[in-house]
This record gives sequence, structure tokens and C-alpha cells, in this order.
Amino acid sequence: MKQQHFLSKPLSSYYLLLGSTAALSALGLLMVLSASSIHSLETNGSTYAIVLRQFFFLILAIPLGYLASRLPLERWRSLGRYSLLGSIGVLLLIQIPGIGHTVGGNRNWIGFGPVILQPSEFVKFFMILWAASMLAKREGNLQAQTNVIALLVPGYLAVMVLIMVGADLGTTAVFAAILVGLLFVSGIPLRWIGLTSIFGLTAVAILIVSVPNRMRRLLVVLHPFSPEYYKLAGWQPAHSIMGLATGGLFGVGLGASRQKWGNLAEAHTDFIFSVIGEELGLVGTLCVLVLLAALIFSIFRIALRANDPMVRYACAGIGCWIAIQTVLNIGSATSVLPVVGVTLPLVSYGGSSLLATYLALGFVLGAAMRDPAIAPAIKKLAR
Repeated sequence: MKQQHFLSKPLSSYYLLLGSTAALSALGLLMVLSASSIHSLETNGSTYAIVLRQFFFLILAIPLGYLASRLPLERWRSLGRYSLLGSIGVLLLIQIPGIGHTVGGNRNWIGFGPVILQPSEFVKFFMILWAASMLAKREGNLQAQTNVIALLVPGYLAVMVLIMVGADLGTTAVFAAILVGLLFVSGIPLRWIGLTSIFGLTAVAILIVSVPNRMRRLLVVLHPFSPEYYKLAGWQPAHSIMGLATGGLFGVGLGASRQKWGNLAEAHTDFIFSVIGEELGLVGTLCVLVLLAALIFSIFRIALRANDPMVRYACAGIGCWIAIQTVLNIGSATSVLPVVGVTLPLVSYGGSSLLATYLALGFVLGAAMRDPAIAPAIKKLAR
């Protein structure tokens, strides 16, 4: 009898999801400690202040993900129906003086005492739930001729406009990419996706050209070392490339990064991939890429196996979210894309990002646990 390959087994997606999530979270905590130590000492008087906050959010995120995996599907359906209104409501709340906070030039934060959260991170997940609910309803009613663009674009457009009121183009780009991904998995003709993408790219181009700082970030791509850019918009991407180049094959050693000593202002968030490359070398960056690839692969595989249409669309949307955010973050760190200021999923510092990602992955885990081919094996393991 021919032995079944590990990846061909349904249970492999469950293990890949759990294993890659745990490995990326542990690696992220270690690298946040290393990348943030100097900045943390300067701003907080302790090298451990930032990593302890990240650890605190990780402790909150793990049970949140567990609870999300156990939440009945009917609860998710109910939540999905009202997610658009809730998302718009919380984004409007940010604009109220005294509630909304501006960080790094972007007004997209809400403060609760000593804790400041970024609602748009959670809105990513809830908008995916809303879109999945709408697409599932369309599929369930057999309304094959329903215009999917008219179904999803107005809601996403409203949310993106509200995020742009806070001047956060990077997060807006993530929402736009998730929307395109959902349109693709909905099965509409590629020409409509192409037209929607052209419209979106035109809007992004206008937003970039209209703001000098964004225009400089675009011009610096691929040549950040040019004399006219290096000491201005090219500083961050140039020193990110220096860090990656210095690391070589095996890196300069954990904690030995030179670029984090003031050259990379966002070393523990936007440019943590560069610190990984410098300290752990090509081997370290490849490990991160393999783990992220395994995570994304497991999410899409679980989506393909889902019997329920809402679960299938939601898991696919979550996979698109993590994939595009990975591309944008690493693209910024390697100066292949303009610096857009998004985190590397599960690796970069950011409590809101970590909580929202675990919430979404908890949903995917719940989908895997409801798979008829996986559920019996999981129950057997739990005994």
C-alpha cells in the first residue's frame, strides 16, 4: 500500500497553521527584543519595555485566537452581517477629538488609558467577514448574475475613504488588495478585476502625487543611495538594504545589528525584516519566508476544503490579507516598493496587529477543526 505524503493529508493544514503561527510568534518576540532594545532604552529607560508590551499582547492574543476557533459558525454569520456598520462606526469614532490619536502623522489610533489600539487592524478582519457573508448569501440564493463589484466595492470604498481621512495610505492599500483578492476568488471575469485594479491604481497614483512626502517615497524606490534622496526619503530604505547586505549568509549574530542604532527608526516594526537579515543572515530571512509561505499555504488550503461558502470566502480573504501585507512589508525593506508602513504579520511589533491576526487565524483554525476529514483526528489527539 502506497504511503500518503504528509502534505497530501488533510490534517497537514492544521499542523502547518499551528506550527507556522507558533514559530513566527516566537521568532517575532525574539527579534522585537533585539531590534527594539536601543530605541526602548532611549525612550523608556529600559531595553525590555517594548518587548514586554509585545509579550503582554501575545499573552492576550493566544486565548483570543483559541476563543475565535471555538466560536460557533452561526455567531460568525451574525457578526458578518453587521461588520460593515461596525467598521464604519469605529473609524468615524477615530475622528472625534479626544478619542482619536495621531501617531507618525496618521490619525488612526484610539486610546483607552495607557493602551492605544489601531482599529483599522481589526477592521481588516471584520470587513473580510462582511464580504464573505455577502458573497455566501449571493451564492446561496443562486444569484449568479449579481454584480459582485456593486456588492462589495461601495462598502470597501467607504472604509478606505475613512482610513484615508487619517492619511494612512499603507493600510488603505492593504484593504484595496484584499478587495481585489475577494473579487478574484468570487469567480468574476478577470476583465472586471483588471478594470477595478486600474481604477484603484489610478486613485493611489493621485494620492501619491498630491502629497510631496509620498511622491518622494515613490521616487526613491530602486535608487535610495542617490545623493538627492539618501539623506531624506532614501535614508530608511538605504540603511535597510545595508543591513540586509551586511548579514551575508549567516548574519552578524543575534543582537549585533548596527543599523538599529538610530539608522532604522522603525527597526522593530516596519523594518524588522532588515534586522533579521543583518543578524541572522540569508538563512534567517529564508526561514521567515518559508514560515510565512507555510502559513499562507495552510490558510488557502483550508479555504479550498471548506464546505460552507462564508468560511471559504473568509479564509481566502484572510490569506490575501496576510500575503499582501507580507509583500508590502518585505518590498519596503528591500526597496522594491515604496515605504508604506505596514507590519510583517506575527513578526513586527504591534499589539493591534498581533491581536487582529490571531483573531483571524483563530477563525481559520475553527474552519479546519470543522472539516469532516480533520475533526475526528483532532478529537483523537485530544483524548
